[in-house]
Amino acid sequence: MTGLKSEDIILGAGAHVRLIGKGRKERCTPIARFTLAVLRTWLREPQRGDDHVLFPNAKGERLSVHGVQYLLNKHRVTASNLCPSLKHKRVTVHRLRHTMAMDLLQAGVDCSVIALWLGHEHVETTQIYLEATLAMKEKALAKTSPPDGTPGRYKPGDRLLAFLNSL
Repeated sequence: MTGLKSEDIILGAGAHVRLIGKGRKERCTPIARFTLAVLRTWLREPQRGDDHVLFPNAKGERLSVHGVQYLLNKHRVTASNLCPSLKHKRVTVHRLRHTMAMDLLQAGVDCSVIALWLGHEHVETTQIYLEATLAMKEKALAKTSPPDGTPGRYKPGDRLLAFLNSL
C-alpha cells in the first residue's frame, strides 16, 4: 500500500488494485464500491510530491511503515470516542488483515478464496488467520441438535442391534 502509484489503481467496471506484493508476486485485488468512491475523491485532490505516490507523507514522499502505524494510532484514538473499547487496543496493519480474513470467513467465503485474497500459496497458511469465533462455534453447535428434539442418550432398537451383531 505504501508504494502504490496512481497507475496501480484501475477504475471503472471491474475496479481493482494491481501491485507487486510479498515474494515479488503480482496481486490483483478488487476494490469495494465504498472504497472506490473514496479513492475517486482522493484522486481529485491536488497531489503532493512529484513521484505519483498514491498515499504520500507530509513531504510528498512515499509513506513509511511507521507513518502508516502513526495514522492507524491517530484514527484509533479518534474512533475510541465513539467506541471506548478501542481505547486500549493495539491496531496494526496485520490485525486489519486478520480481521478482513475473519469477516470473509463469517460471510461464508470459502477458505481457498480467502487464501487467494491474502496472497497465500497454500490454504494451510490461511488457517493461521481463521480461528473460529465463539459466535461461529455456537452457530455450528445449533446445527447439531434438532430444535424439537429431546435431550437424552440414543438407544438403538433390537433390529438394529441384531443387524450390527451380524456383521
